[in-house]
Amino acid sequence: MSTNNTEANKYLDMDLLRFTTAGSVDDGKSTLIGRLLYDSKSIFDDQMEAIEESSKRKGDEYTNLALLTDGLSAEREQGITIDVAYRYFSTPERKFIIADTPGHVQYTRNMVTGASTANLAVILVDAREGVIEQTCRHSFIASLLGIKHIVLCINKMDLVDYSEKQYEKIRDQFKTFASKLNVPDIRYIPISALYGDNVVDKSDNMPWYDGSTLLYTLENVQVDGDYNHVDCRFPVQWVIRPQSKDYPDYRGYAGRIAGGVFKPGDEVMVLPSGFTSTIKAVETFENEEEEAFQPMSISMTLEDDLDVSRGDMIIKPDNQPTIGQDIDLMVCWLNKEPLKPGGKYAIKHTTKDARCIIKEVKYKVNINTLHRVEGDKEIGLNDIGRIQIRTTQPLFYDSYKRNRATGSLIIIDEFTNETVGAGMII
Repeated sequence: MSTNNTEANKYLDMDLLRFTTAGSVDDGKSTLIGRLLYDSKSIFDDQMEAIEESSKRKGDEYTNLALLTDGLSAEREQGITIDVAYRYFSTPERKFIIADTPGHVQYTRNMVTGASTANLAVILVDAREGVIEQTCRHSFIASLLGIKHIVLCINKMDLVDYSEKQYEKIRDQFKTFASKLNVPDIRYIPISALYGDNVVDKSDNMPWYDGSTLLYTLENVQVDGDYNHVDCRFPVQWVIRPQSKDYPDYRGYAGRIAGGVFKPGDEVMVLPSGFTSTIKAVETFENEEEEAFQPMSISMTLEDDLDVSRGDMIIKPDNQPTIGQDIDLMVCWLNKEPLKPGGKYAIKHTTKDARCIIKEVKYKVNINTLHRVEGDKEIGLNDIGRIQIRTTQPLFYDSYKRNRATGSLIIIDEFTNETVGAGMII
């Protein structure tokens, strides 16, 4: 095998970390990502030249690394992030997908989008301001979305003379709030994204900090255990029937594994029919596999010719999800039109499309205190609350805490086709 092929295979086999950045406006999220890309040598020379030229035209006294992620013209004009920007880079240790999300409260829905597939959240705090409402909001959403790792970056330390006392004050402030969150791993790093302190390289300006840099943390955080390899769940996305000369009788079921491990020879059950069969083969684009697990995309063939359609789920008979139509969930509301109690909406759960009615609004959550607000049950834009829905068809689900893939759904306005709510099943 050639050296090039060996290097390519090594790259493909590298571990992948998906992480999101969040924080209030002007906390420096885009600058931080630009600094990460720049200091880790992940920017091409022509990209850097373009950024330097844009910075000069804007009258900046320094190279504005935030321009690497803020690509929309409105973002560059206003100096803010509006839409989710995804960036890809790698180091010798790991591959990364970054979601740079907006800080404005009116773009909280974009933060939910960026965080929904993340393993880790980098939450920025301005060292001058400390923990504010948006810090609490984004941390709570990260917790709700099942993110198990949060790195709180106290940014702009250069503006507080790299004060250890200020860092400890903000760290203790966040620890008090975070004690109410369901996040097992929280780390604290003092940084200056503008000057690169503790981003990729250790800072000489903060000798009192003996922890890891941000990049080292991202390279070494362990996320393998975050996937559910116990509960076997395979939502069928597509039935493959080529009916060609080479494959006249081929019937494969394609999709992305949502939990557990599947191997040829395993007995499986198809929901909702309840019929059982045995796995004949598990295939990826290139190979037949001896086993497959979350989050692999595969095609599965069965020994028996069963009636299986998109939206069905293949499971193990001795480990079944909950099957039901009356479902309790926490919802992040993403639309300026408030949720309508008794209203009818479309929903999408795994690969299944259905409709639902809002049976009850149980309570709203105060973002700052995380207390329930029983009296005010109007859930509007960026609000978070607990509701109960009844669906037109049974769903096959687990709690979101147990499985993010089978425990989440989106709520869709049937008339505008807009996604208006993101739900986490309790």
